[in-house]
Amino acid sequence: MRKITVTIIGICLLLTMALSGCGETAGQAGVVNVYNWGEYIDTDVLDIFEEETGIKVNYFEFHSNEELYSLLKMGSSTADVIIPSDYTVARLIAEDMLEEPDFSNIPNYSLIDDRYRNLNYDPQGLYSVAYMVGTVGLIHNSAMITGDFTSWSALFDERYAGQIVMFDNPRDAFGVALMCLGYSQNTTSEAEIREAFDLLTKQKPLVHAYVMNQIFFKLESGEAALGPYYAGDYLSMYEQNNDLIFVHPIDGSNFFVDAMCIPKGAGNKTNAEVFINFMCRTDIALLNMAKIMYASANYEAAAEFADELEPWMFEIMFASDEVLARCEIFTHLPEDILKLYDQLWVELKS
Repeated sequence: MRKITVTIIGICLLLTMALSGCGETAGQAGVVNVYNWGEYIDTDVLDIFEEETGIKVNYFEFHSNEELYSLLKMGSSTADVIIPSDYTVARLIAEDMLEEPDFSNIPNYSLIDDRYRNLNYDPQGLYSVAYMVGTVGLIHNSAMITGDFTSWSALFDERYAGQIVMFDNPRDAFGVALMCLGYSQNTTSEAEIREAFDLLTKQKPLVHAYVMNQIFFKLESGEAALGPYYAGDYLSMYEQNNDLIFVHPIDGSNFFVDAMCIPKGAGNKTNAEVFINFMCRTDIALLNMAKIMYASANYEAAAEFADELEPWMFEIMFASDEVLARCEIFTHLPEDILKLYDQLWVELKS
């Protein structure tokens, strides 16, 4: 799909053909129900998985961690594998909503970089396997607007009224406002959160749309000119619109880890473990990276892919230590703070 990854894709396809039917996952039967973010996998790997294992993949997409959490909480999903973000993994663990995988069925876990194991959302590493990692940045269309775009404050600038897109979920939206104010994205101070709410309230008349996946298309098409979004998606957007510019704001940013987990009571737990093991494989991780342009937690795949990138792309996809020093991983917040977020978000959107 991408000019910079032709070599990698060719290598991956050769590896895949060589590994198909090799016996690592052959002989399985039944189904596995997978819930993932939109545009967050090379769907060809699902066909490869089915051919190798005989396990049928029923694949579903969700648009936010909050949507996924609600589906699981209400019992409205049949998920065997889910791929939530760090803070949602922590919440699901705290509420006893995840199974512990049998890691003997996931030998490719050994390929996951130590940097993405036993992090604060799953400190003992019992419930999750890191999939992709990345950062959130500020994207603007240089052909549509001019100004200083080194700070999140640009999203609250009246000069860009009607051209701003904003995250349509409380944790990400409040995170942006909190960073702009100089506060931690993980604050439990009601006063700081309410100050962020006031800033978001002032911003509301400037916002073209509150959206999630659609941020990608609105910025890529020029329907909007300014918004927060993910580094990996930016690299995909840039292929279609070279006027888009990405920065890691000086105020700080969110560093995230999206991880594969098995919900409590999953009907196909063994098949879920087979699928997770498959997704950890280096050739499969390379195919997924080439498609979605996020950094894999597989250290072999990440190292091989990094060698294919132009320097400026490398700096966005694999954020430097200097950038990461300004970043925070979202943590699971106390229940009273989550309720405050929900209350203020409803008020903001009403």
